[in-house]
Amino acid sequence: MSRPLRPAGDVTRHPVSAWNVANALTVLRLVLVPVFLVLLFHDGGEAAAGRVAAFATFAVASVTDRIDGQLARSRGLVTDFGTIADPIADKALIGGALVGLSVLGELAWWVTVVVLVREIAVTLLRFFVIRHGVMPASRGGKLKTLLQAVAIGLLVLPLTGWLHDLALLVMYLAVVVTVFTGVDYVARALRLRRTSERAEAKRARRARQP
Repeated sequence: MSRPLRPAGDVTRHPVSAWNVANALTVLRLVLVPVFLVLLFHDGGEAAAGRVAAFATFAVASVTDRIDGQLARSRGLVTDFGTIADPIADKALIGGALVGLSVLGELAWWVTVVVLVREIAVTLLRFFVIRHGVMPASRGGKLKTLLQAVAIGLLVLPLTGWLHDLALLVMYLAVVVTVFTGVDYVARALRLRRTSERAEAKRARRARQP
C-alpha cells in the first residue's frame, strides 16, 4: 500500500527521521525481493520446497507492504525516503514476481507487460501531478493490489489441475481491474490538474493580466 505523497512545498513543522519502523519495513521488503527470486528459481523452479518457501517470503513481503503504510500514516512517520522507497519496493516485489513467473512459463508474458506498464505509468503520473495535490489509492486500486497478491501467491505455489486454473483466473481478473484502475487514475489526474488550488490560482493570475 503506497503512502500518500505530500504536495511540493509542503513543510512539516516537526521533521520526521528516516530511521523509523515504517521505513525499516520498506527496506525489509526490498531485501526480501532477491531472496524470493532465489527461492522461486531454486532447482529451475521445479523444487516444491523452494516454491513453498518463495510463497512464504512473498507473503511476508506483502504483509510489510500493508503495515508500513498504516504505520506511516497513523504515527506521522511519512518521510521523503519512504515516499520514494515505498512505491519502488512495491514495484520491485510485484514486478520481480511477475517476471519470474513468466520466465518459468507459469504466466504469459503479455500479462506481465500489461501489469508492469500500468504500474510504472501510474507511479510516474502521481509524481507528475504532485504539485497539484495528492492522488490517494482508490478502492479499485486496493482491490487491484489484493488480486495481484493473491494471484501471484497462488501461481508461486506448486499447484496443478483446477487449482492452477483458479490461480490463472484470479490473475486475469487482476489484469482487468489493473487496466480499469489505470484508466481511472489518468482521468483523476487530469481532473486534479484542472481543479486544484494551484490551477485555479494560475487561472486567476492570467485573468488579472492586461
